[in-house]
Parts: sequence; structure tokens; C-alpha cells
Amino acid sequence: MKWTINQLNQLARNGLMVEETVDVKDLMELDKSIREISPVQVTGRADLSSTKASFHITISGSMILPCSRTLVDVKFPFEIRTTETFLLRETSEYDLESDEDVHQVRGEVIDLLPLIKENILLEIPIQIFCDDSNSEDAAPQSGQDWEVITEDDRKNKIDPRLAGLAKFFEDE
Repeated sequence: MKWTINQLNQLARNGLMVEETVDVKDLMELDKSIREISPVQVTGRADLSSTKASFHITISGSMILPCSRTLVDVKFPFEIRTTETFLLRETSEYDLESDEDVHQVRGEVIDLLPLIKENILLEIPIQIFCDDSNSEDAAPQSGQDWEVITEDDRKNKIDPRLAGLAKFFEDE
């Protein structure tokens, strides 16, 4: 996923189609919540000119994350569409401070891999939940003197400690 500026200038007439599979397993070291990540498919195209290169790419794959409630493995598929623009020369056309998708090229090489990894890390949800009905490893829903209840169950259930008070308000 690396191109030199010279290579991009040669491809400017024909355009550049991107279709690669990238291994990003090192993301598991950066974010410990990622238990497994499949090779990522990167597809798209690049619009090339003498001053900039804009990559319109789709990043797709799946990762295994822990359930926020039970820590059971949950498969999380993702598909990210992004446009990353690289300025080949310094110009005042873009405000590099405010536009996150515009990057100034340092040196002679454009490398998309760090941006792909960054977009994947940004896609990780804060919370993810497993489907309790399908998981045998899920946390128990009841135990000695306790059980998990929904909000509706809580509203309709009378606390046994206060059941005697209900008789106090009954009209005879």
C-alpha cells in the first residue's frame, strides 16, 4: 500500500485502482480489546493530479471483540468508506489543521497502511453486546437470591417487603 510520488505521476493518465488484502494483526497489540482480526480487504480508486492524490477506498473485514456485559467473543464486521487526500506539494488551498482527511506528504512515499489502521481503530464501538440466546458462555441470568430483570418486570413487580402496605390502602 505504498507508492512513490514518481509512480503516482506515471499513473495519473490511467488512474489507479486499489484492490488489496492487508494483514493488520499488529492492531491487536495497540488495542487489547481486539481479540482477533481478519485480513482486511481494501478496494477503491485514486484520483491523481500534479498537486494531490485522493484515495477513495472501502475497508472491510471483521474482528472479534469482547461483549461488554459477559466478555464473550463477539464477531464485529465492519465496512469503512473514506477519502484520504495527500498533498504532493505545499499549497494554501487546504487548511491542514482543520481537515483531518488531508495529509501533507513527507518525503517521496505515500503509505496508506497507517491510515487504514487508524480508521479501523476508530470504528471499534464503545460497547458491543452478544446475543444472549445463542451463547452458552454468556453470564448467568440468575443465581442464589438474585436474577436479572428488565425494566418492565421491575415496574410490574411488587417488592415483597412492601406487600403488606398494599393492604393498608385497600378500600373495603
